[in-house]
Amino acid sequence: MSHSIDSTDHKIIDLLKENGRMPNTEIAKKVNLSEATVRNRLKHLIDEEYIQVVAITNQAKMGQGIAGNIKMKADIKKTDSIIEELKKIRELDYIALTTGAFEFEADFTVKDIIELNELITNKINRIDGIEFTESTIILQYIRDNYNWKDLRTSPNKP
Repeated sequence: MSHSIDSTDHKIIDLLKENGRMPNTEIAKKVNLSEATVRNRLKHLIDEEYIQVVAITNQAKMGQGIAGNIKMKADIKKTDSIIEELKKIRELDYIALTTGAFEFEADFTVKDIIELNELITNKINRIDGIEFTESTIILQYIRDNYNWKDLRTSPNKP
């Protein structure tokens, strides 16, 4: 059963955005709760998919092949089946249904140009309902920040 989250949950999330490895005991002190309560709240936040706790690699520093983005024009009547097919492609790190000129956008990571060609030509372009794609390769990350803005605060607040 899904429950909404409250201001205390938001405080916990904010602390984890600053330091994803912060111990539950430290979080508990900062939000004035017991460690067990923090542990239970974190379990709820993860189980209900409000948050994910993951390690993010700096691909540029690690030399992990080619990263980029693919925008996909699609037959809107086939959206559900396209989504299911895209979710099966392991090279896609992020998939979104979007507004505008393209129905889908996805970020990818591949080891080389041969794997990129395979991804676009033999995986994505062969999905029934994909009309055409536009892909870009990331040359350099200028900002790679997962500490997204909190929309609960004023846009003028730092």
